[in-house]
Amino acid sequence: MAKNITTRAADYSKWYQDVIKAADLADQAPVRGCMVIKPAGFALWEGIQRDLDRRFKETGHINAYFPLLIPVSFLAKEAKHIEGFAMECAVVTHSGLAKNEKGDDLVVKNELEEPFVVRPTSETVIGHMYAQWVQSWRDLPILINQWANVMRWEMRTRIFLRTSEFLWQEGHTVHETAEEAQEETLRMLDVYKSFSEDFLATPVLAGEKTRRERFPGANHTYTIEAMMQDGKALQNGTSHNLGQNFSKAFNVSFEGRDQKREFAYGTSWGVSTRLIGALIMTHSDDEGLILPPRIAPTLAAIVPIWKNDDERAKVIAHCNRLLAKLCDDAELEAARNHLGQRNLFTVFYDNATSQSITLDLRDAMRPGEKHFHWEQRGVPIRFEIGPRDADSGKLVVKYRTGAEKEILDLGAITRDWFDAKLNGIQNELYERALKYREANTHVAATKDELYKTLETKGGFVRAFLAEDDAFEEKVKADTKATVRLIYQPRDMRAKSGKCIASGKDCEREVVFAVSY
Repeated sequence: MAKNITTRAADYSKWYQDVIKAADLADQAPVRGCMVIKPAGFALWEGIQRDLDRRFKETGHINAYFPLLIPVSFLAKEAKHIEGFAMECAVVTHSGLAKNEKGDDLVVKNELEEPFVVRPTSETVIGHMYAQWVQSWRDLPILINQWANVMRWEMRTRIFLRTSEFLWQEGHTVHETAEEAQEETLRMLDVYKSFSEDFLATPVLAGEKTRRERFPGANHTYTIEAMMQDGKALQNGTSHNLGQNFSKAFNVSFEGRDQKREFAYGTSWGVSTRLIGALIMTHSDDEGLILPPRIAPTLAAIVPIWKNDDERAKVIAHCNRLLAKLCDDAELEAARNHLGQRNLFTVFYDNATSQSITLDLRDAMRPGEKHFHWEQRGVPIRFEIGPRDADSGKLVVKYRTGAEKEILDLGAITRDWFDAKLNGIQNELYERALKYREANTHVAATKDELYKTLETKGGFVRAFLAEDDAFEEKVKADTKATVRLIYQPRDMRAKSGKCIASGKDCEREVVFAVSY
């Protein structure tokens, strides 16, 4: 057990913070509620960006950028929207600084004619621009994504999960018909689901939010929900059908095929750096971070072991033979010309993903310290090579997902072997998380069963419930649990039961859980 990491059983929240610190992912910023994403953490965000951006472009979307500052008057145009975000807005009211009369301090100078909010989300400013860009049905659809930062003034913050400033992507589209907008909304939900499961190895439930949990200003909100190792839910992404609400507020109208003016139908959808928090809490253990190979910046670390110069020479030669079997000659030559920080010899394994293999040549660290270093950073595979291994043509392999080591002949190591091992680890992590979710998903037939299950077992609790805002609010007040999503009609199951609020027949099944 790692001495610098609290166990999950002892204090799950402290464990989460310890894993982040041990993996050197992020730090607290001097601005309250904000975070500094360190290089190791930002590499994870770059991996998320790279894979999602490819998926967006494959579905016809392109990237753009819109202003960070949004006039307050824009938010006021969509009443439900401003109600949802008003308390979280950071507002800019002045410009310029000057020295005070004594010259020993700075004071704010000029009050703005109209205040701005620092972007909490961009539906309003993008709606304003779309109104200028859309004139005819021929201008539709517009399929734009933005990679940006946003600000929501959070009172209780936690790194990656809930911070005042965070990074995200937000897609905003407008369409000719309601049917096209609904297709887009569900298409992007499916993109998020496949991304979470295939790339992050994180199983998710996908479904619609209830009216009470709907995004402010949307007709329908869809979500993907993951279960963390403490049984709580984490919303990994959302996709919203905005109908004509924002189009009417910002006059995004067009001349239709029948020469009549009509309002466009909109969608918006997004995920954020919260995904990194989900990644940590889904897969990591009491030893530290565990990364699925498809997002791991470093796929493998090679740790050489020697006691003297003679051993050093033959061990490094054996390490180089291993690298030659896994990496292209051109990448090896490029790495030799640019030795990384602190004698970390890093070779690209896949240029398209910037993923690498690192030979750890740091003399100042003992082998055990190096093992500990790479273990806590979640590297999927570790190779250990000592003088006996060099003499016998063997090496030791340790996988981050297990405690056992295995001894292999160097001749058995190929790119195909390596890729197969990485895919095996990816699948193992997904199946492990899925098994945990299934074991911690329960069913409640009555309100009393729901309350008892949430109190004694936690996790996800399935129950039949008709639309009932008051009942949802009562459950949240009593148990802190909310309806995370509606199962139907997304999975099209022909099931029915008794509503736990009214006792009447009901065809709508929902999932309750305490969430982050």
